[in-house]
Amino acid sequence: MASWTLPQPMHRALALAEDAARVGEVPVGAVIVRGGTIVAEAHNAPREQHDPTAHAEIQAIRLAARKLGEERLTDCELWVTLEPCAMCAGAIVHARIGKLYYAASDPKGGAVEHGARVFDQPQCLHKPEIYSGMGEAKAAQILREFFRQRR
Repeated sequence: MASWTLPQPMHRALALAEDAARVGEVPVGAVIVRGGTIVAEAHNAPREQHDPTAHAEIQAIRLAARKLGEERLTDCELWVTLEPCAMCAGAIVHARIGKLYYAASDPKGGAVEHGARVFDQPQCLHKPEIYSGMGEAKAAQILREFFRQRR
């Protein structure tokens, strides 16, 4: 899918992923939307923050919850450039995010369609609507370039 046909939240998430790459973080960007308006955004920052939980999704969820004054983000959408890991999928469950959009699949670390498949577990408290593949080519290209430069 050409980048000009992507919805604005995924455009922004991809730009955040590029920002992360520029500062040496694994290039993942996340945006939380409520009612068509971006309420929070973040990129990966574990190295910068010396915090292994500082994934883009976790940071965006924390920001949105603080900004909205709610721990449940039921009527929110999360747009992220890479399939969430198990930790981030768990945070999505606990935040009760209504919709999850992610660009690129992650066969090694993803936990939505790969690995733990968190939302498919019987003990999962909440399952968002899931949409994948929007912006996949661009997200994958950003990731490939980032890791190519580090080899």
